[in-house]
Amino acid sequence: MSETAYLAIAGSVAMHVAWNLLVRQQGAQTHLLWWALAAHCATLGLWGLAELAGAARWGWELVACLLASASANTLYFLALNRAYAHAPVALVYPIVRSSPLLIGVWGALFFGESLGASAWGAMGVSVAGLLLLAATAWRKDGFAALPLALAAALATSVYSLSDKAATAYLPTFGSLVGFVTVGYAASFVALTLHMRLRQGIWRPQRAPRLPHLLVAGAGIGLAYALVIHAMRELPAAVVVTFTNAGIVIAGLLSIALFRERTHWRMRLAGIAVICLGLALLAAGG
Repeated sequence: MSETAYLAIAGSVAMHVAWNLLVRQQGAQTHLLWWALAAHCATLGLWGLAELAGAARWGWELVACLLASASANTLYFLALNRAYAHAPVALVYPIVRSSPLLIGVWGALFFGESLGASAWGAMGVSVAGLLLLAATAWRKDGFAALPLALAAALATSVYSLSDKAATAYLPTFGSLVGFVTVGYAASFVALTLHMRLRQGIWRPQRAPRLPHLLVAGAGIGLAYALVIHAMRELPAAVVVTFTNAGIVIAGLLSIALFRERTHWRMRLAGIAVICLGLALLAAGG
């Protein structure tokens, strides 16, 4: 793997962990995701859209990628939001992040991406660790959340591959940010309408502190733009698998720093399995 891809993935993971820590500090009424999408679109998103308009190599292929990515992003955020209403993040999110296997299948079928047996095995080990983590938070209402989590995983596989395809037409990092912004703007509108229909309000009842809002807005867009940037050089399934290192770091912090000791031995086992999968994937690369 090239140094550039390594750095991009590492930066994305760092922002992902920071995002997770911010989410932990907010109450359910804050709905930090909504605020983060709004903050991104109103700040870095404006610069990104200008870059997208001026630097991208426009054609029907890029438009198709934009439509596919924006639609899948919208489905992802709506499904994730509804899944969290039924079950905790510790159950839902690891299932959603098991998407690399789907991404690998679609990439091979539709984009001719070739992954060796060692890469498939490493991704399988990593996904097994994610499912072990999810099992530590399983409860009866998990059955209601499971279809929604799987829908979010499917949506992840769709937008990951459409984003990978779009890199051929997005020569600058700014244009990547603009590409992400289109999907995030569509997701923001969908979440707003969903909130209006279900709760009768146009915005969450609480707002985060300004520093939290700015960090969340910068992180949510830049983190994923870095992921797409890494996809210029690596298969999408490999990149998404490596970004699951963020779950490892967040899990260790929850045990060591926040002293969440429920099922901690099983959670450490899941984290160890994920790390083994990532190490095998790095060794094979």
